[in-house]
Amino acid sequence: MFGLFGKKPGKNPNVKQDDIHTYRVRVRTKLHGEIVEFRFTKSAHIGINDDGTYLFRKAVVSPKHFDRGELLVTFDKRYNVTATTGEGVEFVPVSEWED
Repeated sequence: MFGLFGKKPGKNPNVKQDDIHTYRVRVRTKLHGEIVEFRFTKSAHIGINDDGTYLFRKAVVSPKHFDRGELLVTFDKRYNVTATTGEGVEFVPVSEWED
């Protein structure tokens, strides 16, 4: 009876889900190491991809040195995080910044 519906996907270590609609990520710029946090929601910020999955793509500009980059968080059809990638930035694991 256990495992009847398959294995639940594991949580992504780089994305924190605040509630059923809200997510947060923190990235560190590669050039100066500045931390930038993004908060995004399903209804306002996450778009649909051509294959029916979802994604959040955001340009990153750090506040102090104006370092630039881009982050991408991809989701499956049930809004489970499948991947996190970035250009000019690296993701800060939730374990490092969680209260």
